[in-house]
Amino acid sequence: MFHYKSNTLSVYFFLLFFKLITAATFATAQGAGGPDPNPTTSIPPNNRATHYNQIGWYAFFGTIKLSGKWSLHTEYQFRRNNLVTDWQQGLFRVGINYQVNPRVLLRLGYAMAETYAYGDIPINALGRSFTEHRLYQMAQLSHKEGWLELQHRFMLEQRFVGRYSSAAVEKEDEFPFMHRARYMIRLQAPLKGREIKDKTAYAAVYNEIMIGFGKNVTANIFDQNRIGLLLGYRFSKSLRIEAGYLNQTLQFGRLINGRNIFQSNSGLIVNTNFSF
Repeated sequence: MFHYKSNTLSVYFFLLFFKLITAATFATAQGAGGPDPNPTTSIPPNNRATHYNQIGWYAFFGTIKLSGKWSLHTEYQFRRNNLVTDWQQGLFRVGINYQVNPRVLLRLGYAMAETYAYGDIPINALGRSFTEHRLYQMAQLSHKEGWLELQHRFMLEQRFVGRYSSAAVEKEDEFPFMHRARYMIRLQAPLKGREIKDKTAYAAVYNEIMIGFGKNVTANIFDQNRIGLLLGYRFSKSLRIEAGYLNQTLQFGRLINGRNIFQSNSGLIVNTNFSF
């Protein structure tokens, strides 16, 4: 009975996020977050510029069992530009997990990100690094179809993104509040046998879409899309390592000379997962 309800809930949330994605795509095609009532100043759909970067993301995840269904999530990600030589972003995230049952995981937490001035056109208009603080809520639904494991991760973030009120300010003095919704689907399967257990190699693929909303989201609704292709190895219940290819498509939250600016960032991703 629960298997049916779990799959039905997954489909419901997928359709909800698909609707958001469709709306975001339409808004992006119209220019700055939607149709312009003045046709003389509207932005043509193809008026966009894309910049390319080679990135390397190296992440450490730790799950610490507390008691019963409760555990602590810890995470740090070294996100580098030019694969390893320069900073792209540093991300710290922590949260409290509640395992409702084997298929449903809930999490509440906090994250802090430091984004650096990388690439041909930095994300910050002044070409500076900036700090972001986030609160987040996550629900992860997992189920298995034969040898294939599926995960649906739904996340809401309340973001306080640092910015500079003027070029004369040395540190961020404003933190406008924004919302972001995220949906990730991940599929993984063993390379031998019918289940991923200790001393098993596996392959995984995932796709995540991020949609911004709120009064401070002005120049776009679409925020990011991430696609990963991974090979992994589960040594034991306590250690799992995976690595592969990552592509990140990112749209700036501002226009430059009336154009939508995109980054297409691709490269290497390495994840190390510990459980204690």
